[in-house]
Amino acid sequence: MSKKLKILLSGGGTGGHIFPAIAIADEIKKRFPDAEFLFIGANGKMEMEKVPQAGYKIEGIDIAGIDRGNMLSNLGLPFKILKSLSKSKKIIKNFAPDFAVGTGGFASGPALYEASKLGIPIFIQEQNAHAGVTNKILSKKAKAVFTAYPKVEGFPAEKIKFLGNPIRENIISGMQETIQAKEKMGLNKDKLTILSVGGSLGSRTLNNAWKSHLKDILDKNYQLIWQTGKLDYQDILEETKDTETRNIQILEFIKDMELAYSAADIIVSRAGAIAISELAVAQKPVLLVPFPFAAEDHQTKNAMNLVEKNAARMVKDSEMQEKFWNTLSEICEKESVRKEMSDNLKYFAKPNAAKEIVDEIFKLM
Repeated sequence: MSKKLKILLSGGGTGGHIFPAIAIADEIKKRFPDAEFLFIGANGKMEMEKVPQAGYKIEGIDIAGIDRGNMLSNLGLPFKILKSLSKSKKIIKNFAPDFAVGTGGFASGPALYEASKLGIPIFIQEQNAHAGVTNKILSKKAKAVFTAYPKVEGFPAEKIKFLGNPIRENIISGMQETIQAKEKMGLNKDKLTILSVGGSLGSRTLNNAWKSHLKDILDKNYQLIWQTGKLDYQDILEETKDTETRNIQILEFIKDMELAYSAADIIVSRAGAIAISELAVAQKPVLLVPFPFAAEDHQTKNAMNLVEKNAARMVKDSEMQEKFWNTLSEICEKESVRKEMSDNLKYFAKPNAAKEIVDEIFKLM
């Protein structure tokens, strides 16, 4: 290209929106080292910290979502939207990008809407099986919508490109043999190993389930890698100090997630979009426990896509006491079930998502 390429990106509020945007930027940067990037984020949200840490410039706008818990606090929202649209337009006119990519979240609405009004080609990347409100609206103007599931309600079918969610490079390249990984983690290579992950903050639902079934784990001679999250970690250590936990590793946070995925024979997890994309690449049998308060219950919809292909089992939060241990036991005790689930997960495994999304962007440009 004779002129320097300029790309606008916007997405935030949660890591699930931010990290795919950064992964797409990283992939474009590999191909065009001189390209110029600018992110638009929401002031006070985590993208204002995470994007500069990844080496990219970001400008903030004052935007927020509807507060369903306090409707009076929404009275100023129309003014925030108008202000954020005005500032987005000014930023975009000054930057003059060649195209824009939105990955969802509060800021991407005004940013991508104004970009489309200015005649700039826009692309959407939706992480979940259920389209977010912002991305639904923007999809009408988008040249393409990149999804992690083959069908996502709310998007024009002809614009959907089922290419997966960009995930961390170390998950793709760092997977290793299960026996080798167990030994590295100080586990017995011959024992069936369960990994429990509840997101970066942990899951109280999963923590309570393991507290109830520690004796079952020991009786079956299984091993458990238990990521508790920060909030419950100290309490769990205190509550289990008099329990025989020779087969149980209790960890506040798992830094080397690729090693933990590799060591696991079975994984129990929440059903966030990026978590599912990583689990599909890890291809270990998985029991999903969707977070019930996710926006529009999108975690349940994510999980159901896998369940319908027999690539996972699911237990709802409200059914944990009745169904959790029996469902997990079936997976643990039947090797044929585990193999079938692992094989079926391949359908959702998209290790080259970032590369293929960028390929498609430049093809359509």
